[in-house]
Amino acid sequence: MSPVRSPMRSACAPLLLGIVLSTTLAACAGDSGSGASASTDAPSDPALAPAYAAITVEGLLAHVKALSDDSLEGRAPATPGEEKTVRYIEQQFRDLGLTGGMPDGSFMQNVTLLGFTAHPEMSFHIGSRVIPFSFPSDYVAISRHEQPVVDVNAEMVFVGYGVDAPEYGWNDYKNVDVKGKVLVMLINDPAVPDPADSTKLDNAMFKGSAMTYYGRWTYKYEIASAKGAAGAIIIHETGPAGYPYEVVSGSWSRENFDIKAPDGNAGRVKIEGWITQPKAEELFKAVGKDFATLKAAARRKDFTPVPLGASARIHLRNETRTVQSRNVVATLPGADAARRDEYVIYSAHWDHLGRDTTIAGDQIYNGALDNASGIAELLSIAKGFTALATKPPRSVMFVALTAEEKGLLGARYFAAQPPVPLSKVLANINMDGFNQWGRTKDLTVIGYGNSTLDDVLADVLRPAGRTIQPDQEPEKGFFYRSDHFEFAKQGVPALYTEAGVQFIGKDSTYGMSKREEYTARDYHKPSDEIKPDWDLSGAVVDARALLDVGYRVLNASTWPTWKPGTEFKARRDSSLAGH
Repeated sequence: MSPVRSPMRSACAPLLLGIVLSTTLAACAGDSGSGASASTDAPSDPALAPAYAAITVEGLLAHVKALSDDSLEGRAPATPGEEKTVRYIEQQFRDLGLTGGMPDGSFMQNVTLLGFTAHPEMSFHIGSRVIPFSFPSDYVAISRHEQPVVDVNAEMVFVGYGVDAPEYGWNDYKNVDVKGKVLVMLINDPAVPDPADSTKLDNAMFKGSAMTYYGRWTYKYEIASAKGAAGAIIIHETGPAGYPYEVVSGSWSRENFDIKAPDGNAGRVKIEGWITQPKAEELFKAVGKDFATLKAAARRKDFTPVPLGASARIHLRNETRTVQSRNVVATLPGADAARRDEYVIYSAHWDHLGRDTTIAGDQIYNGALDNASGIAELLSIAKGFTALATKPPRSVMFVALTAEEKGLLGARYFAAQPPVPLSKVLANINMDGFNQWGRTKDLTVIGYGNSTLDDVLADVLRPAGRTIQPDQEPEKGFFYRSDHFEFAKQGVPALYTEAGVQFIGKDSTYGMSKREEYTARDYHKPSDEIKPDWDLSGAVVDARALLDVGYRVLNASTWPTWKPGTEFKARRDSSLAGH
């Protein structure tokens, strides 16, 4: 696609930020996306009727169009696009009559970030033989160290999945000193076969097919840092990673960010990188080893690190800068003075990948679904709450978070420096992409079974004959890939939903096929734009359901809790002790 606006965008004229869209937007939504069909849904509590009515197809689409417009240049942090984005969100909050959510009454929480752009050169050396790598087609590498030049020349060790998990009796390091080495590791959790059925994974180990945090790339680099490694390189495989290599190269080959650390991230592993599976196979073959054989060995508890007899030479020139980004925070104060200091927090990230001037054609990562749509839901739900004749007794906080695409940084900063004590936060309801394909009989909960928020949602859905669907792709670790995770790590019960898969009037394969289509064609690509066939009737119904969940929590006599056996329960119990 060329940088010129698409015909669809030309027909639906581009927006000026802060201007309310006219009703002509309905023509851009498609016939099946009209607000009329969705408006027939009635809340179980009549008090919610004005809130439901405030959430419409036209409203959702207006926000998505504004936030995914080319003029915002992909909403990258610390760009002119950020300034336009956060001002748009702030103005929307102000227009709704919300108050600033920060202690000083402002809407902006400054988030100091370290921006870093890597220019790496990498090669593997086996004796006199050199295996060159092309950036970014074969590999990507970054350094979070606040240094202009980072050099690593070290022995390479294959450490399987790179996992040290005492609760599973699993240690891929087996007390081997990997300090100063470059670690090569597999993505995702150890894929341990079920001893009774080798075609399945053992549910007693790393939750079977569901990814645990040990499988996330963030953990891989954290454990490498804790072990004192010089570098950590993950072998990319599309299936276990949950996305193609182009997602990695598209994100990691440009400017990246981290929360600025006082020590310049000196305790972090020097080099963090990925290589493609074909290049990993080439490396292993060159040292007389077989990739498939090593991968099979890594699935066993008795696996021990394998020195590769090769060294990695990485020279990285690092452009760094300190930047200020912002979370946008608004509050609807509770009506009950005794409970006004208790909160439900709705969250969504406003950022996307910005603009890549090195590619031909369309250079703007508009991020219409990811995550202009989540912000559209956030603003629409906020509008719903302000439409209520009687406000809830507790307060509602709406948070538009920065730098999710860079590693949940805005959420991590917010959770570490919250404007209100997290011990006073009953729940986080997070939105990262809405349903753009029509109405469903179900709603997917990522991390289903973790908290009693699932039960509240089930009660909301039941009168309409809808049900909860567990994550259909638990192996992709979606629970650890969006902002609610940072709240969960601090003990706050979190609800994160995605579109259902049982679409009304469609066959049983339609939902998953559309998800797979989006991941392959549009996820983290410039083509993530509003499509002519979008049908937001389902998005409206889902947003109303999330409003209803928050409303019930705000009015309930008991707080949501983590369910027994959930890894976040102990943290919550500790934070609430004495309150």
